[in-house]
Amino acid sequence: MLNILVLCTGNSARSILLEHILGADPRVSAFSAGSQPAGRVHPAAIRLLGEKGFDTSAARSKSWDEFGTPDAPRMDAVITVCGSAAGETCPIWPGAPVRAHWGVEDPAAADEADWPLAFAAAFDQLNTRAQALLALPIETYDGAALNAALHDIAGRTA
Repeated sequence: MLNILVLCTGNSARSILLEHILGADPRVSAFSAGSQPAGRVHPAAIRLLGEKGFDTSAARSKSWDEFGTPDAPRMDAVITVCGSAAGETCPIWPGAPVRAHWGVEDPAAADEADWPLAFAAAFDQLNTRAQALLALPIETYDGAALNAALHDIAGRTA
């Protein structure tokens, strides 16, 4: 099982979307967190994920500190999805996971009337990247191969 942590500053939209997309694959345990969590998941993210058939009952905005403790799951990869989180100094994660940046515009920054389109666009971008990763035999990858795959996908789908 591959453990992937998805980071975004607020952990209310993009990171929540990618956590659910990646977590739908039985080979992946996906988690999300933020350096400055909003404390709530954006309602448009919950609505969109629900419309796409994802169970969001356990979705919550949380601090990345939860994943830096000795009893936290050991991460194989950390993916940032916003520019702020990509540039921040992250905690030292147990196991020294590989890191990649899959930046996507913040759909929550759009006008409320545009949220449906903005969240759909963010979902589509993240889903394209996730499906490219999940099409690979990731369960056989070591850290170097996973790192190469994550960065290749970021470059192809930017």
